[in-house]
Amino acid sequence: MRKLASIILLLTIAINSFGQSKNSPLPISHLTGDFYVYKTFHDYKGTLISANALYLVTDKGVVLFDAPWDETQFQPLLDSIKAKHNKKVIMLFATHSHDDRAGGFDFYRKKGIKTYSIKLTDDILKKENKPRAEFIIPNDKTFTVGNHTFEVYYPGKGHASDNVIVWFDKEKVLYGGCFVKSADAKDLGYLGDSDVKEWKKSIGRVKTKFKNPIYIIPGHEDWTNTESLNHTLKLVDEYLAQKSSEKK
Repeated sequence: MRKLASIILLLTIAINSFGQSKNSPLPISHLTGDFYVYKTFHDYKGTLISANALYLVTDKGVVLFDAPWDETQFQPLLDSIKAKHNKKVIMLFATHSHDDRAGGFDFYRKKGIKTYSIKLTDDILKKENKPRAEFIIPNDKTFTVGNHTFEVYYPGKGHASDNVIVWFDKEKVLYGGCFVKSADAKDLGYLGDSDVKEWKKSIGRVKTKFKNPIYIIPGHEDWTNTESLNHTLKLVDEYLAQKSSEKK
């Protein structure tokens, strides 16, 4: 069943992405139902890296989960959503404090869009003197926006000390942000704010709490493979084994 779902997902993405340039600064792909994944790109140490983010179309407006990594796409994203769905963005949730997630708080807040983070994220942004969200939410909170319900959940430390994930129970969509690595990732990437030992425990909490996701969206690179969470756990285990071996 999981393999069939993956095949269907790949076909859907291929159809919906047809005609979009691979190097488009803002490719938008239909995921399922009212869910869309958009990519932006950023030059990180000389390498162009893509960042995935999600938006949800509701009958009350559009909800963004993470802002573009490329600040030149802040306004084009709003324009694209308005043109595609004839709706305005009304809410933005950041899944942690890094610029590829919370970098748009100031811009979107000035646009009248409600911005949200947990207190752990707000504390980091305050310490770093960066723009903060208008609304601070509990670590685990369920929202209903129009015809959709979703849960923002803090599983514990991982990629960052403040990383949250978002779960849409009806559609079985797990938006992992940078807490989840792409299934083709070769390593855990940037670990400057990570706690890899806790990451392992945090993944376990997510797997226990949110059963049988049909779609899993990691923070970067390919997002079409539903084994990304299991792959993240594998990378974590390999990293911890290597560190343990180095101590011997």
